[in-house]
Formats: sequence, C-alpha cells, structure tokens
Amino acid sequence: MFIRIVAILFPMFAVVAVGYFYGRRMKPDMTFANQLTMDVFVPALVFAALASKSFSPGEYRGLAVGVLAVIVGSGLIAWPLARFAGAQPKTFVPPMMFNNCGNLGLPLALLAFGEDALAPAVAMFVISNLLHFSFGVWLLDHRIRLADLWRIPSVLAAFAGLAASLIQLELWPPLMVGLKMLGDVAIPLLLFSLGVRLSNSDLGDWRTGMVGAVLRPVAGMAIAIVAAKLLALDARQQAMLFVFGALPPAVLNYVFAERYRQEPEKVASIVMIGNLAAVVFLPFALVFVIE
Repeated sequence: MFIRIVAILFPMFAVVAVGYFYGRRMKPDMTFANQLTMDVFVPALVFAALASKSFSPGEYRGLAVGVLAVIVGSGLIAWPLARFAGAQPKTFVPPMMFNNCGNLGLPLALLAFGEDALAPAVAMFVISNLLHFSFGVWLLDHRIRLADLWRIPSVLAAFAGLAASLIQLELWPPLMVGLKMLGDVAIPLLLFSLGVRLSNSDLGDWRTGMVGAVLRPVAGMAIAIVAAKLLALDARQQAMLFVFGALPPAVLNYVFAERYRQEPEKVASIVMIGNLAAVVFLPFALVFVIE
C-alpha cells in the first residue's frame, strides 16, 4: 500500500518540486506559459475528454451533485470560522470552496484511478471552474457580469465537448489525436507552474494559512463521505469524490484575490500552506480509498 501511494504521488510532487526550485533560482515569468495553458492546453484537454466515446454525461449526474455539495458545504462551514482564522469571510471562504482540482486533481486522478478516470475528473474540474469564475468571483466583486463566462476558453470547450458527446458526433480521428496531444501538455505544465507559483509565495500570515490548510481537506472529505452515501455513488465515484474533497486550495484563489484586492497576502499564505499540507492529506485520502 505504501509503495503504491508513493508511486501515485511521487511523479506529481517531483514535477512541482522541479518548478519550485527552478522558480527560486531563475525567477521565470510564467505569465505567457500560464496564458497558453488556460487558453489552449486546458481547453484541448477538456474538449478531448468530454467529446470522447467513453464519456456519458448521464453517468456522472450524481458525481456532479456531490461536487456541488463539497464546494458549497465547505463554504458554509468556512464562513463562521473566518474570524477565528483571522481573515475576512471574503478572503477565507473562496479558498475553502475552490480546490486545486486542475493542477493537482487531474494528474492525481490519472495516476490513482487510471486513464478511464480522466473524463469524470475533467467533469469535476469543469463544474468547479464554472462556479469559481461565476459565484466565486461574485463573492469578491458583486458587480461581476455572468456574461463574461462565455469568454473563458475552458468553459467554451466544456460546452462544445458536451454537445459533441450528446449528439454522438464522430470526430476525425487525427483531429482527436492532435487535440489529445495538446491536452497532454496541460497536466505537467500545470504542476510545474504550481511549483513556480509556490516559490514566489511566503508564509507571512501563517495562522490563517494553517487554519485553512486543515479546514479545506477535512471539511471536504467529511462532506464527500456523506454526499457519496446519500447519492449512492459507485465505488470509483465515491473514491474520486473523496479525493476531490481532500485537495488543497486552488492557486487561482490568489490570482483573483490579487485582481480584486481582497487581502492577497493572506490568500497567498492559505494557498501555499494548504498545498504544502497536501503532502499529509493526499496520502491519507488515498489510503482511505485504495484497496
């Protein structure tokens, strides 16, 4: 069991570590690479996964409800605890709701559950992203326009992929190969970029970061257990939802906090300490779900 968990997690943390040490030494500007990832590679990954023959939208309805329960439930738990963490609710709640289902979640699903888990993992990522770019941003700025969602490439790719799956559109195989090749760039680049981002963060607001590092996975896993039982999910979907609940805060929380000037220093600490704490919580989650 120990060797299997190490085999699952080591490639992820190794790539993050390479990004971290490279970022510390070279101080690269990842702006263009991150833009490429979000505008090209992730949309290609999303479309290819959702438009594939193996993806059936109806099969993941229960899982989608479970993801919503984890996200919303984590926010409801975090709201009254924000003062204890030493932060405003608008600072503390979004990182507790929106986890790192992109940088860590997608690679972890592939390594832990195999290639067949990519489609449901992408579906979970899309649901989380839709909520993050809409409700999550609205929490920081009530003037946000939901119409702006249609400008996000990964959202457009998700709807296009779902449409192709629903009408059973047979795409030209070489086209799908090209899209999958583009999508394959996303996962290692997401991990590397996470490492570079963490190299630029600090532990200044350590108390807030520590509270968030524990609350995010503990609340997420607890809600996932209850939701999985109530929704009668199959064994693999229960396992995936539980691991989803254990993921640390998304790096995107810091990007939004910085953009809307919502205590970005505290959010940076929450994100950094939370992702460091994943070294503890992700192995625990895998021990719980792997037989």
